[in-house]
Amino acid sequence: MLTGMTARVRLYTRSGCHLCEPAREVVASTCAALGQEWAEFDVDADPATKERFTDQVPVATVDGEVVGFWRIDPDRLRAALV
Repeated sequence: MLTGMTARVRLYTRSGCHLCEPAREVVASTCAALGQEWAEFDVDADPATKERFTDQVPVATVDGEVVGFWRIDPDRLRAALV
């Protein structure tokens, strides 16, 4: 996982989100299997990000495009990365 803005895969989460831990596991394992870096962002830390994703958290993006929200599908994430 990265903390910077260079990762192709971004996972948007928030504190207290019951779906965020399973999403984190899917993103981490899928990215590890494909040798991809990923970064996690707290949607509540930025007003614009919070406004964009507030009802969909967790959200996974690849190259800025949403590839899943709520329950992240590893096959869809993998397809977006290849």
